[in-house]
Amino acid sequence: MRRFFVVFILVQLVLFGIELTQPVQQHVVLPVTAALARVCAWVIALFDPSVVSYGKVLMNPKNGFAVSVEPGCNGIEAFIVLTAAIIAFPSPWKHRLWGLLIGFFAVQVLNIIRVISLFYLGQYNMAWFNFAHEYLWQAFIMFDVLVVFLLWAKRVPRQPEDSPPSPPSQGNMPTPAVA
Repeated sequence: MRRFFVVFILVQLVLFGIELTQPVQQHVVLPVTAALARVCAWVIALFDPSVVSYGKVLMNPKNGFAVSVEPGCNGIEAFIVLTAAIIAFPSPWKHRLWGLLIGFFAVQVLNIIRVISLFYLGQYNMAWFNFAHEYLWQAFIMFDVLVVFLLWAKRVPRQPEDSPPSPPSQGNMPTPAVA
């Protein structure tokens, strides 16, 4: 457990440090944020063709309400926490990579729902928008990370990293009794 905690914290420190650098902000964070806004606009346009997006902004031209998807609201930070947990968990790397792939999509799907709900909530009631944006959705996104990690961890083989792999099974051989 101590190893998990130390690796979990260290991976987060490294990844958050990298995320804050100017090249990563410019070449990863801002393009991911703009892509999230475009995907949200595309989903909304399936039901409400009046929505427009430009850059990281979703706008309803009928009433002028707009939401700007900012860095910090793009799911990257939540994914960093999930990444740190998956990397810290003692499991084969193949399973870790699958967990990261599935986890990325789980975080982003919920984040798309989050942005779209905030877009409509802001048009309805700004007090509710502020509460949902600052408290409710923050908790939901982190709860999503926790649930994805726990479901993943429950299904992957656990491999203690400081012990050798167990010998292959002997088929239907009886297990010897311990005296």
